[in-house]
Amino acid sequence: MDQKQYDVTGMSCEHCAASIREEVSEVPGVSEAVVDLAAKSVTVYGTDLDDERLRAAIVEAGYGIADSIAA
Repeated sequence: MDQKQYDVTGMSCEHCAASIREEVSEVPGVSEAVVDLAAKSVTVYGTDLDDERLRAAIVEAGYGIADSIAA
């Protein structure tokens, strides 16, 4: 299983976290999206994760990406 983590800018409440979780979960290959509101990050688990599509999903939800770490 692959894992990617993104530091999200502009996320400030549980509604923000839910929006990000929903958008990211729709990307093909994603099995789980874990949003950490306190850390302002999202960790995505799945297979054949497409970094560009995941970044686009976060932006589509209305947020920015400060940094990304592929693990």
